[in-house]
Amino acid sequence: MAGMRFGYWTPMFGGWLRNVDDEQTPFSFEHVKEIAQTAERIGFDLTLIAELNLNDIKGQEGPSFDAWELAAAIAAVTSTQEIMTAVRPGYHLPAVAAKRAATIDEISGGRFSLNVVSAWWAEEARQYGGIFSEHDDRYRRSLEFVSILKGLWAETPFSFDGEYYSLSGTYLSPKPRRAPVVYAGGESEGGKQAIARFADAYVTHGGTPDELRAKVADLTARRAQVTDAPFQSFGMAAYAIVRDTEEEAQAELERITDVRGGAAYESYQDFISKSQLDTKVDLRDYSVSNRGLRPDLVGTPDQVARRVLEFSDAGVDLLLLQFSPHLREMQRFGEQVIPRVRELEARG
Repeated sequence: MAGMRFGYWTPMFGGWLRNVDDEQTPFSFEHVKEIAQTAERIGFDLTLIAELNLNDIKGQEGPSFDAWELAAAIAAVTSTQEIMTAVRPGYHLPAVAAKRAATIDEISGGRFSLNVVSAWWAEEARQYGGIFSEHDDRYRRSLEFVSILKGLWAETPFSFDGEYYSLSGTYLSPKPRRAPVVYAGGESEGGKQAIARFADAYVTHGGTPDELRAKVADLTARRAQVTDAPFQSFGMAAYAIVRDTEEEAQAELERITDVRGGAAYESYQDFISKSQLDTKVDLRDYSVSNRGLRPDLVGTPDQVARRVLEFSDAGVDLLLLQFSPHLREMQRFGEQVIPRVRELEARG
């Protein structure tokens, strides 16, 4: 089995913690640039750039970068990392998204990929005019959206006539250097059925090794029912806390999960009611996004490295990590955990 790939979430909100106001993660492109260039140097393979017009972490009045503009900028100042940018079909015209993706792919030299997100935040859609229909309808829209992207990247001219979109004789040039990998995640029955058909790779919220083993088996079987091409990757979100001692790591975990509520939790009800999740998310879990605490990447470098290998054994080959303070803790992970993982992988 190939080694684990390590990705990080670009901190487009200025931080990842709902209970900590000052995370020493400045909201600026200069800091994002420093993080991206440092990540390449210390062994990270990929960055994920979330797409939310409102700040999901600090509250809707907080700052939030545009994902696609930020992706283009990161592409221009990096040279090796894959740049996975989220796209929500309810906020984009598919042909325009295909054009923008081809452009960023050219800027990056063929390193661009997409995370198709069918959306969950009704209040954001209200404020920004996004299309927000019932749950399974959003996944059916995503299926057509991706069909158009892939068609435009491969054919000229391209035509499409569906329930949501219609194109006739559309030209797209230049084409991407390689067709961007399409990642997607979902836990509902309708979501998994759609993703098995339109995605190239599966990504999911954080879970335990047993939960991920079951998800990998389930999605692998669903994929085999609709195509001979297996998923290229299985990724998982996680939040990492690495300290010299287990006691120090647990103390940091307690600090960041000191639930106080308030503006940072405005999106909580939308998240749990508009998504169809297979695991209950309480407010303590919601202190960190995307169920990042559930994988339990908390402890000493050796403990965390061994935990990473448990997910490899479960079929996960990509970790999408969050840290706080992002730069300092990402550096700690890159310098202390990734080399230990590589040693364990080499031993077999």
